[in-house]
Amino acid sequence: MKIRSLKPLAIATGIAIALAACSQKSATPEAGTETAATPPATVAEAPKHVAFDTSEIDPAVNACADFNGFVNGKWIAANPIPADKTRWGAFDQLRETSLNTQHDIVEEAAKSNAAAGSLEQKIGALYKAGMDEAAIDALGYEPIKPELARIDAIASSKDIVAYLNDSFSRGQGSLFAFGAETDFKNSQRKIAYAFQDGLGLPTPDYYTNAEHAELRDAYLAHIAKVLELIGVDAAAAKAQAASVLAFETRLAKVSLAPVELRVPENQYHFVTVAEANKVTPHFDWSAFFTAQKADVTDGFSLSQPKFFAEVDKMLSATPVADWQSYLRYHFADGASPYLSTPFQQESFAFHKQTLNGQKEDEPRWKRVLGTVNNQIGMALGELYVAKAFPPESKARAQELVDNMQAALKARIEKLDWMSDTTRVKALEKWSTFLPKIGYPEKWRDWSGLTLSGTSYYGDVAAATQFNYDYDIAKIGKPTDRKEWGMTPQTVNAYYNPTDNTINFPAAILQPPFFDAKADDAINYGGIGGVIGHEASHGFDDQGSQFDAAGNNTNWWSDEDKKAFEARTAKLVEQFNAYEPLPGKHINGQLTLGENIADLGGLAIAYDAMHVGLAKNPAEADTKIDGYTPDQRFFLSWARIWRGNTRDKRLEVLLNTDPHSPTTYRAIGAPSNMETFASAFACKPGDAMVRSGDTQVKIW
Repeated sequence: MKIRSLKPLAIATGIAIALAACSQKSATPEAGTETAATPPATVAEAPKHVAFDTSEIDPAVNACADFNGFVNGKWIAANPIPADKTRWGAFDQLRETSLNTQHDIVEEAAKSNAAAGSLEQKIGALYKAGMDEAAIDALGYEPIKPELARIDAIASSKDIVAYLNDSFSRGQGSLFAFGAETDFKNSQRKIAYAFQDGLGLPTPDYYTNAEHAELRDAYLAHIAKVLELIGVDAAAAKAQAASVLAFETRLAKVSLAPVELRVPENQYHFVTVAEANKVTPHFDWSAFFTAQKADVTDGFSLSQPKFFAEVDKMLSATPVADWQSYLRYHFADGASPYLSTPFQQESFAFHKQTLNGQKEDEPRWKRVLGTVNNQIGMALGELYVAKAFPPESKARAQELVDNMQAALKARIEKLDWMSDTTRVKALEKWSTFLPKIGYPEKWRDWSGLTLSGTSYYGDVAAATQFNYDYDIAKIGKPTDRKEWGMTPQTVNAYYNPTDNTINFPAAILQPPFFDAKADDAINYGGIGGVIGHEASHGFDDQGSQFDAAGNNTNWWSDEDKKAFEARTAKLVEQFNAYEPLPGKHINGQLTLGENIADLGGLAIAYDAMHVGLAKNPAEADTKIDGYTPDQRFFLSWARIWRGNTRDKRLEVLLNTDPHSPTTYRAIGAPSNMETFASAFACKPGDAMVRSGDTQVKIW
């Protein structure tokens, strides 16, 4: 059972990937060993709201040598990763705050006598069903036996295709991803996308690289164990596991790597149905779309033709029994979190413990709350906003966004490496940005979803079907720029180039990112950097390939494009040099978009802060807790990236995550800014001072 929708396109980028952003140990750059330097005082101290606890700063660490250690080292040492986490940092602390608020909401909903069909009833029903461990354990794997029987009944290649058509129509398809996304060439409409998927390990190279051999062995054992849990005898389970790994290895060899998927051309390949059927003669896309009730008329994106051509070959050449093993395992593994304790324990043991190093599973309420968020998260978000996001927070955030937008425009207007012709296009794109703050203007209608509260698996399956139908109904319809891709309770933010929107959910508009009582330096270094980050995504290596309307088209002159790529190449080189684990470097190309956004966003936020300070000279000349506004700005930026990650999880992130580990986000952008060096009186040669050919300036 695959409880998911279409894999988000790689170009929809956030400041942090959910549960995958905050990272690891404090780096110790080689250069610079002096005591931290502090510029001379300007005027007397001024007592204010404590928005930044300076007792957490380590004065024994030189800010110019290791800024992350200076700001975050003491905190990291005093805050070990909880046993039920793979990381712990600023994002995670705020997520805990959000989760606790959500917990109160779902507990109250589960205990209430809410009217049938109300949001409270649906939320309470799903949560209550998930918390009834005794009822779930009593059923074992009984809830999935009908689906396993469908798989057992497959007898031919045609049966495989029929099964895929049917399982996808219920939102439970495996092998590839399918759903509605904006047309890259006509952003005014939604079209169907078929996208590579179907692997159980993080990236294609996990199937072939020698360094991952031990993990492949663990995966084999996990597959066999899952099969045993659904009644396959041990010997047969071992043989089937081997066939599943071989099946996935064949898919992996024709699957694009994460870096390759950053290229828009590798995400979009528009074809007619007839053209698609030539790629997959054994798989009729017309019949597939009919089964999905998808409105596909002139065509769709067969995003990775090579992948689908290989799938077609496997339909005719791979034994039916191997297909059954693959489908059987993936369905049972996907359903495991909603089945009895042995299934949940095995899912944790491989996916969280072996793969990511997590010591203990989260408490059951958090796991069930995760299901509520995955299935009806926007319904929960409506109740969350009413409880936790006052109107004044939205108004203040809007003010910050407006100021950041003005600062971005000013930077574009002053760029010395961009021609006027390209600048006009850049400013046109800037003018069409749509900021969305807190929550949707119009909430989603859940009236067609019925949840009983008596069957966890059954309610999850019902919500999965409902969400799939909701997504598929968008195909062929106009794009809605005001629709949200994140729930309000998500501690994250994102930019979407196909609708040119920047989005800031309510949950991130809280300390340490945003504090209504804090001085401007703290807010601009925190949420200002986040806002600038998302806006800068419109002009990163991917976003810059989409125009003001959200279409994937080139709006650059050849000379300007070369100048841009020369500057971004230096940023790739900078991050390639960072080594978070022994022998494991950051992939500067994979993380390029996020690193551009950090650098651009922080520079924009600094400018916006100083526009505000110019209107209030007294604040500009006032220290707080011994630090100037410029220093507090950079302290705030580093603080939001404090965190620590388990080595196993960090290794997975280095292979899959387009965000750099947080240590290097704390230091990467500031090290390129003269304003940072000036703020902390750093000198040429210090690790936090990049100059000459090594200094990166883009936006």
